[in-house]
Amino acid sequence: QVQLVEFGGGLVQAGDSLRLSCAASGRTFSSYAMGWFRQAPGKEREFVAAISWRAGSSTYYADSVKGRFTISRDNAKNTVYLQMNSLKPEDTAVYSCAASGLVGTPRVEFEYDYWGQGTQVTVSS
Repeated sequence: QVQLVEFGGGLVQAGDSLRLSCAASGRTFSSYAMGWFRQAPGKEREFVAAISWRAGSSTYYADSVKGRFTISRDNAKNTVYLQMNSLKPEDTAVYSCAASGLVGTPRVEFEYDYWGQGTQVTVSS
């Protein structure tokens, strides 16, 4: 069992940066691929980024955030991060982290086994 808690959301202006953190419980964090998803009001949840289980290994990004967001993980701290730069109003959403037992960088919701509650990110223009 893995429990996930997100931190770091808030209200920022367009062009600002924000770093989200996701703290995981459990001793097997390092064996899970981790992902970030987001859900804007009135829209379906969408994939943002994923990182494979081994620190420094594979990452994958949605086209909408590629070049602006960076996902990373610190297995010693049981934490995954999402560094968000050059934020845009369309990045406004509830951001959730998730853990998957699959190899690689899962990009679909049903591939993830555990989910956090989410943290709100609001980008004003």
